[in-house]
Amino acid sequence: MNTNLSTDKKVKIKVIREKQKMDFTTILIYIGLFLLALLCFLPFYIMMINATHNNASIAQNFNLLPGGRAIANYTTMSARVNIWTGFRNSLIVSGGGTALLAYFGTMASYGFSKFKFPGNKALFWVVLCTMMVPPQLGIIGFYNVIVKLNLMNNLLALIIPMIASAQFVFFVRQYMDGTLHKSILESARIDGASELRIFNKIVLPLSLPAIATMGMFNFIFSWNQLLIPQIVLRRTNVRTVPIIVANARGIYQTDYAPAYMAISLSVIPVMIAFVFFSKHIIGGITAGAVKG
Repeated sequence: MNTNLSTDKKVKIKVIREKQKMDFTTILIYIGLFLLALLCFLPFYIMMINATHNNASIAQNFNLLPGGRAIANYTTMSARVNIWTGFRNSLIVSGGGTALLAYFGTMASYGFSKFKFPGNKALFWVVLCTMMVPPQLGIIGFYNVIVKLNLMNNLLALIIPMIASAQFVFFVRQYMDGTLHKSILESARIDGASELRIFNKIVLPLSLPAIATMGMFNFIFSWNQLLIPQIVLRRTNVRTVPIIVANARGIYQTDYAPAYMAISLSVIPVMIAFVFFSKHIIGGITAGAVKG
């Protein structure tokens, strides 16, 4: 009897110690995650704080508190560049290109995933091989095509290439392989639904997490792209945000304060979009990583 009580007591003590150990480990994990999040957010915070200081303060001090030069820096920046024109152009390019990519890229992914036509795997490997080629190698050919199509100083020169994304097709295709079962598609075909109706009513909604994930990444990439827009967009009224931010520094000398203000304004739409789509992005990465 005493032996049983002693054994039960030892088991309870062991359980309590393991629970305390787990609680301590959990606290350490949360502290580590908090510090990591703080480390990731710190550059954005410093950037926004510097947008409220003058050049001397930015050069001489490590500023952690807001200054009183926000309005003056915005006025100086506005006198040099029109940031809101850049916002409009970047939203047209990034938003329009991402929307077209989401539809036609998903259609290509659906074809590779569910239609086993001759040459399916070979063509898919060709698409994957394009991911290995640096985009900078095709700049000369891209420029010649844009000139021959008369698309210089036209936002379509940036929107149309966004429709073809090997990364998007690869990720969404893998997602469909794991989550989109053939039985759903066959049931719709038996009910008399056309392939286009199946794609619009079934495939697109079920693939939304993967589309949101890669769509967000492509939106951010397009929003921050500088090299290609500088090549094809020469007129002031069609320049995108990265070009305008680069010009906000000044011509004869670098004025960091207005540049920080322009950069701070330029990242706000990206941060808002990321917060809005974060749940879809996390769900898409999790579901796309596991093949059912």
